Amino acid sequence: MTREVVIYPDRRLKSPAVPIGEVGPAIRRLAEHLERTARAYPHTVGLAAPQIGLMWRMIFVDCTGHKKVPDPQSPRILINPIVAAADGHEVGREGCLSLPDITANVRRATHIEVVGRGLDGRDLRVEVEGFEARVVLHEIDHLDGVLILDRVASLATDIFPRKVRVATAGSSTRG
Repeated sequence: MTREVVIYPDRRLKSPAVPIGEVGPAIRRLAEHLERTARAYPHTVGLAAPQIGLMWRMIFVDCTGHKKVPDPQSPRILINPIVAAADGHEVGREGCLSLPDITANVRRATHIEVVGRGLDGRDLRVEVEGFEARVVLHEIDHLDGVLILDRVASLATDIFPRKVRVATAGSSTRG
């Protein structure tokens, strides 16, 4: 099932998500909703449960085929992801389906190690770098109620209008 993407200033986007306990049928359905909704928006590389109005700590990441990620560690569902280590930094342009009118320059770590669980309920540890690390960090921020607007150095110089607004599934602009 494809779900509607929550758009800022919806208060859910600024609220922390709740940790997931047992992985059962409801959690697997949530994972399916995340993946299907993300895939409904061309060029979307990640989506967090709060972005579809569900306040659980789960993200979907898929950088497969992205030119900036030659060897992706995705597609992947991460449950209760936590950044265990981060190194390096780089400023890069980010967009967000929940902020369809803008993009922003955001400083992020370039290499991260994330711990959490997979859909099978097993603990996992994932190392990602570059653009894929940026995507994972962006989605984890959503779980903490943090938006790219909260990460820019300057609201005056680091926010840019999108050339094409991302408003509905089927849009041709990266979300």
